[in-house]
Amino acid sequence: MQLIKYFHELSLHPKNAKELKGLILQLAVQGKLTRDFRLCHPELREGPHSASALLDQIKAEKKQLIKEKKIKKEKPLPAISPEEIPFDLPEGWVWCRLNDIGIIGSSMRVHQSDWREDGVPFYRAREIVKLSKYGKVDNELFISNDHFEKVRHNSLVPEVNDIMLTGVGTIGVPYVVQSGEKFYYKDASVLIFKNLFSFYPYYLELFFRSLYWSEAIHKESMGTTVHTLTISRAKFIPFILPSILEQEAIVETVNQLFKEVEQLEQLTVERIQLKEQFATSALNQLASNNTAREWAFVQEHFHPFFNHQPNIKKLRETILQLAVQGKLTSDFRASHPGLCTGSNSASALLDQIKAEKVRLVKEKKIKKENPLPAITPEEIPYELPEGWVWCRFHNVFDIRDGTHDSPKNIDGDGSFPLVTSKDFKNGKIDFSNAKRISKHDYIKIIQRSFVEKDDILFSMIGGNIGNQVVVESFTDFAIKNVALFKYINKEVSLPDFLKIYSRHIAYTLQYQAVGGAQPFVSLTNLRNLLFPFPPIAEQKAIVETVNRLMTLCDQLEQEVQLGEVLMEQWMKGVLREVLGV
Repeated sequence: MQLIKYFHELSLHPKNAKELKGLILQLAVQGKLTRDFRLCHPELREGPHSASALLDQIKAEKKQLIKEKKIKKEKPLPAISPEEIPFDLPEGWVWCRLNDIGIIGSSMRVHQSDWREDGVPFYRAREIVKLSKYGKVDNELFISNDHFEKVRHNSLVPEVNDIMLTGVGTIGVPYVVQSGEKFYYKDASVLIFKNLFSFYPYYLELFFRSLYWSEAIHKESMGTTVHTLTISRAKFIPFILPSILEQEAIVETVNQLFKEVEQLEQLTVERIQLKEQFATSALNQLASNNTAREWAFVQEHFHPFFNHQPNIKKLRETILQLAVQGKLTSDFRASHPGLCTGSNSASALLDQIKAEKVRLVKEKKIKKENPLPAITPEEIPYELPEGWVWCRFHNVFDIRDGTHDSPKNIDGDGSFPLVTSKDFKNGKIDFSNAKRISKHDYIKIIQRSFVEKDDILFSMIGGNIGNQVVVESFTDFAIKNVALFKYINKEVSLPDFLKIYSRHIAYTLQYQAVGGAQPFVSLTNLRNLLFPFPPIAEQKAIVETVNRLMTLCDQLEQEVQLGEVLMEQWMKGVLREVLGV
């Protein structure tokens, strides 16, 4: 097929592959994949082999089964109106109701008291979803063989080539009953399409996986709390009926195209893995050595190897790591030796901070605290450049936290926002959904954690540890379960350098957090973190370099996003060109 030729020009990410498969299924049920087949079989357009003749045959057989009392007579469904028909069908195909071509029903009620630990498998919607996806399921519910024999004579029992359909949760998911399978199913949770008239079961399965089916069942299938697909709704859905021969041709074509898609998807995944391995190796080499050769090599390969989101994320992490190790500014130190030594060194700056702390304690602006533990040689992870110094994070910055209590919610005038990390949105504080508390509770909290402009708020708890915002302007609010990084002296510790360090430690702390369902990082842990403290001049150089490199990462991400959009548009354009859709 011409379509397959185009496939080989695609780079199929898993997301694109899933969308492409969905589009193939939609084209299949519209008859747009089997035009050549119909040209070779004109007898299927009308006469005894057409879909119309097949439908007449099914109606006659249903009538006979009703006469023989093998099935019950049902009220006739209304004719399909023009408004219900979303697209034209090929010549020889017909629209009908789903109930016109089979029987749709469910099971007899099985009470929980009838469940057993072994016997005949008893499936709910969740088991049908797993069967549909994997072809097997580790079942945990059963009914006895005696109970199964009792219900099989009074209800619709699954038989080979019948289709099971989920009725709750993720609705409409199909599973074709295989030869030799014996199971029962939960009423209302699972529906059954009895394939009485020997339809090709895999065309039915294909139909039930199509976008058309999904849209049709969701139009009027909303329950009060979950999506539901009822028997009456399923019966009413318009069904797309081709001849039996074309049903088989459709399935064969779809299987062929799916195989092509999966092969290309696998090739793409392998290419991505190779790029990730290369990028990881190059970045690890850079982080270890950071010679001019390694850095030039990474820069040379920015675009070909950092064109995938995970790789760009690793690049950002490596940039931050190199920044706090002083490996981005070796040229700066070489050209400015006097700016990083003597009175300009970090040791001298640290002495200024200590003196400032003593003054603030004396003026009772901060509390005197127990001294932090001395840094042992075993703790030091790497050697710092000349002019830098290792210290504890709390030696340079005032590390506090907000309340861990739950003050009463107060609305209206006179209330104050209580900000948690849930209110951090895109690097800013979103006050719109923040809880509000009384002035009394607000004053009580800010006595220990008064937030000012340029302070950093750092999430300490939950799944978003390390998520942070920089306070851009002064606003009256309190904080809960959030660490507060404040400056002792902004003249010797730049806010922008603190942002770089806090972003760097966020990656590490996410892996070190303790706790089960609600992991957290303690205030003590934050205060005791080792802090690589550079001279003020080099802090400025680091900030400038990191900003420039992060701008490059932003550009790379934008190119990736644009490429994904263009790929999707191109893919759909190719399908429109090849298939006329």
